[in-house]
Amino acid sequence: MILVGTVGRDPEITHIPGLDKDVAKFGLATTDVFMDKTTNQFQEVTEWHNIVAWGYTAKKVERSVSKGSLILVEGRLKTRKWKDQNNIERRTTEIYADSVVALERSSTSKERESAPSMGKSTGSSPYNNSPSGPINYDDFPSSHPGYQEPPEMQIDDLNDIPYDDSDPF
Repeated sequence: MILVGTVGRDPEITHIPGLDKDVAKFGLATTDVFMDKTTNQFQEVTEWHNIVAWGYTAKKVERSVSKGSLILVEGRLKTRKWKDQNNIERRTTEIYADSVVALERSSTSKERESAPSMGKSTGSSPYNNSPSGPINYDDFPSSHPGYQEPPEMQIDDLNDIPYDDSDPF
């Protein structure tokens, strides 16, 4: 599974002495937006997912994930059975995370302040290392020496695409 969503609460980190491993548990909200055909209004449906991370991934979650963080989780779906206090069998479905990537740094992040920011809220981008700010792509051709405009496409050029009649697709 691959999920992109917002963390609903700070991760709960627990050390399991018998396994000598850490486990992180937290809730992740994903939202689906669709057009309601009867009302012609956009509707939002939010689903909550229980995320469980073990070992190194749990340590990474502890360092970089907090309530409100926008993250990407890759993992596998796992349903487990258990009995409650009244001996009634219950089921819980969780996502066992293989990888967790912070897409945006939350304001309460535990990361070092010197780490590069990757969020929309700060206006910076990991791909923009230019000291002059964001690249204006409208000015690209005229502002870079040696750039040549592509040749103008002629209408007849569309008919020059090779076509193989024997190809069934």
